[in-house]
Amino acid sequence: MRRAGLAALGLGLALALGCVRRARGETYTSMLTVRQALATERRLLPALAAYLAAESQRLQDLQRFYNKVRDLHQGAGAHVTNPLLAYMLIKRLQSDWLNVVHSLEASENIQALKNGYEKVEKDLPEFEDVQGAARALMRLQDVYALSVKGLAKGAFQRASGAHLPDIYSPGQLFPLSADDCFLIGKVAYDMEDYYHSIAWLEEAVSLFRSSYGDWNTEDEGSLEDALDHLAFSYFKAGNVSHALSLSREFLHYDPSNKRIARNILKYERLLVENPEGAKAEVGLRRPNVTHLQTRDLYEELCQTLGSQPTQYQIPALHCSYEMNDNPYLILQPVKKELIQLQPYVALYHDFISDLEAEKVKELAAPWLQRSVVASEEKQQKAEYRISKSAWLKDTVDPVIVSLDRRIAALTGLNIRPPYAEYLQVVNYGIGGHYEPHFDHATSRKSPLYRMKSGNRLATVMIYLSSVEAGGSTAFIYANFSVPVVKNAALFWWNLHRNGAGNGDTLHAGCPVLAGDKWVANKWIHEHGQEFRRRCGPDPEE
Repeated sequence: MRRAGLAALGLGLALALGCVRRARGETYTSMLTVRQALATERRLLPALAAYLAAESQRLQDLQRFYNKVRDLHQGAGAHVTNPLLAYMLIKRLQSDWLNVVHSLEASENIQALKNGYEKVEKDLPEFEDVQGAARALMRLQDVYALSVKGLAKGAFQRASGAHLPDIYSPGQLFPLSADDCFLIGKVAYDMEDYYHSIAWLEEAVSLFRSSYGDWNTEDEGSLEDALDHLAFSYFKAGNVSHALSLSREFLHYDPSNKRIARNILKYERLLVENPEGAKAEVGLRRPNVTHLQTRDLYEELCQTLGSQPTQYQIPALHCSYEMNDNPYLILQPVKKELIQLQPYVALYHDFISDLEAEKVKELAAPWLQRSVVASEEKQQKAEYRISKSAWLKDTVDPVIVSLDRRIAALTGLNIRPPYAEYLQVVNYGIGGHYEPHFDHATSRKSPLYRMKSGNRLATVMIYLSSVEAGGSTAFIYANFSVPVVKNAALFWWNLHRNGAGNGDTLHAGCPVLAGDKWVANKWIHEHGQEFRRRCGPDPEE
C-alpha cells in the first residue's frame, strides 16, 4: 500500500514552539534522549556507591559481632561459671541481639539510596519506553534477518537461511540476560505476537534454566514466568504437545500452582480428542502491523544496496563538479554524484561542513518532539515512524541562512517562505526508521495544502551524521538504496513537470542498526517555481 507519510507542517509550527520538555514515554524515539537517559543513570551511580559503602561497613560490623560471639562459644566463653562471662551472656541476649536485629542502620542506608533515586525519578524512562525499545529490537531482528540467539549473545548474526554477511560487528559484545529476553518476549506476548514471543521466550527459558537457583536483585521475571508465557504462546500457535511439556516443567518447580494444573488437564484433553491435529503446529507468520505490501522489497533494500547500477553499466550516471550557472557556486562548486535517472536522484558530497552540522544539531536539540505523519487531514504519531524532529527558521542562526542560500543555489529554486518549509531536523531513535512513504501529498485534503503554495515539488535531505550500520534511504519501486554519507545532501524531484506525483519516489528510512542518525530536510513547493522549473513539451512528462 502506498502511504502518504508527511511530516508535520513546518510553517506555523515553528512559530508556536516554546520551551519543550521531554515527553513521557518517548525516550526511545530519539538517540539524543537515549543519551540523556545514560546521563541520568550516571547520576544514580554515586547514590548506589554510597549505599554499598555504608552497607559494607554495616556488614563488617555484623561480622565482627558474629566472630566475637562464635569465639566465645568455641573457647572458654562456653563455660559460664565465670561471673563476667555470665553477665555478658545475659546482656547480649537481653540487649545486644535486640540492637542488632532491630538496628535502623540498614533502613537508613536503603532510605538514602531511595532518596537519591527519587531525585532523578522524573527523568527516568516510562514502561512505554521499555516496550518501544523492545519493539525496536524486534524490528531490527525482522528487517535485517537477525538471529535471536545471536542478539542474546550480543552479536548481530544473520538468521539461518539468510546467506548474507553479518551487517554489523561491534567491537565488544554486550549479551542480554534471561530477564532482558523475557521482557522482550512478554512485550510481543502482550501484543498477541506469538511469532516473536516464542523466539525470545525460548531464549529466556534457556538462560533461566542455565542459572536456575541464582537470583539477581534486578530481575523481574523468573524461569516459571518464562515457561508460563512460552507454553501459552505455543498453545496459541497450535503446538499443544509442546505447551503441555512446558507446563509440566513449570509444575515441577511449582507443584501447588492450580492454574497451570488446570492448563495441563486442558492440553491433555485436547491431545486425546485430536491427537494428530492438536500436535500440528500452525506455521508462525510475522505480523504485518502496518499492512505494508512492499515489505519484502523494502527489507531487501535495507539489507543490501539493491540493484543500484554502477557507472560503467549506465554511462549517464556520473560524478561532476556543478556550478548550476550560479555565482555563489563558481568559487566552490558542489560535488555531484548522479545516483538515478528515474526518479532523478543526486547525491551532493561535502554539502555541509562538520561545524555546520554540529551547529544545526545543537540548535534543534532543545526543540525536538516526536515526529508525526499525516493521516488524512490530521497529523499523528505512528509506529512506522520512530524519530523526533524540530523546525528551524532562518532567523534562528546565520548557519541556517547560509544553508538556505546554498540549497537555493544548488536547486535553482525559490526557497523563501511560503514557497518552501522551514528546515526540519530529525534525530532517529532506537531502531529508528520511517517505513515507505511519499514526501508529496497524495490527497488534496493533506495538511500540506494549508500553506497555499501547492504540493512538495522537491526534497533536499542532508545527512548531519554518520552511522555504524543501517539507516539507508531506500527507494522501493526504483529498487535502489543510498547509504548514509555524512555531510552529503540527497536531492530528488517529488513531482513530474506536469505536477503529478512521481510514484517512483516511494522511499523509506531503513532502521538504524547502530549509530546516531541525524538528517535535515528542506521541502520546496510548487508555487514560486513557475519560471524555474517549467512544464515540459510532453503533457505526460
